[in-house]
Amino acid sequence: MNYKLLFTVLTLLLSQSTFSQTRNKEVPFSIDATLKTRYEWATETSTSRFSVRNSRLGLTGKITSQLSYRAQLELSSDGKFEVLDLYGNFSLPSGFIFSFGQTSIPLFNSSQITPSQMVFANRSFVGKFNTGSRDIGLLTTFKRDMADVPVMLQLGLFNGTTINNPKWTGRFSYNGRVMLGDDIGWRASAKFTRFPLSAEKDYMIYGADVRFSNTQLKVEAEAMNRYNYYNDINRFTAYVETSIKFPVNGEKIVKAVIPAIRWDGIGESLQNKGLDANRLTAGLSFALTEAPFNSLLRLDVEKYFIKREISDFSLYDELDSDKITIELLIVF
Repeated sequence: MNYKLLFTVLTLLLSQSTFSQTRNKEVPFSIDATLKTRYEWATETSTSRFSVRNSRLGLTGKITSQLSYRAQLELSSDGKFEVLDLYGNFSLPSGFIFSFGQTSIPLFNSSQITPSQMVFANRSFVGKFNTGSRDIGLLTTFKRDMADVPVMLQLGLFNGTTINNPKWTGRFSYNGRVMLGDDIGWRASAKFTRFPLSAEKDYMIYGADVRFSNTQLKVEAEAMNRYNYYNDINRFTAYVETSIKFPVNGEKIVKAVIPAIRWDGIGESLQNKGLDANRLTAGLSFALTEAPFNSLLRLDVEKYFIKREISDFSLYDELDSDKITIELLIVF
């Protein structure tokens, strides 16, 4: 990786944003960062490792009331450098937002794929074993309250070649999502994506989820199906997870204790044989800040129940092993 180039780009971005803010005090920008570093022990293989799972740096800015931008870099995702977000937003008073560039596809919940918002150290089967979460294209979002219910509609058209891969293509990927509700209270959504990644990975993916959340309690459930036109395999994934936050009063290092539990499952022959694998994850987190998405110290224990191994489990021996994970998450 060319670190000199990376830091030069970041310096230019920051200096440009500072200059813009100096010229116009109404033009805000913000920097955000996420660091996830961990120790993992795979009990079945008796192997362990230290790793920096994520190291993200983001910049969000507003040029005018209608024009904004987002850039986010992954300095180390299991040792790999990636450009994640790189897009501009154009907003209309009618409630439409057009995002042009590389961005998240409207398929996954942030609580399953965004490191700073995940309840557990590892992604659910829904977020890990379906498809990539970002692509290059155009995403249209419409937001409006209807009968006092927040409504969000999204339609996207993307290359269908996944992240950082602007290949010429004869078939775009298209997708959509409808979401009812907000971050606090009840929320539900339904979504789909047509993703012709290659001849052997020619997917139609669809799913739905429901969630209840307040300042202390969060309960979420989701199911997703991925149909492959190449081999007629339906891959079904689902999860149910809950967490509750117990604040710790007084001037202490630990601001809250957050126990959590999740069940998730995956299967490719659900109608005939049921789920191929189930997993239970129990977690205990210690919040170190009082922000909405806390910096925290986390302990997770994962237990797998496997009837039949799916192809993705063969990537490495530790992937489907029972695990104990200790993780430090820093968000700012």
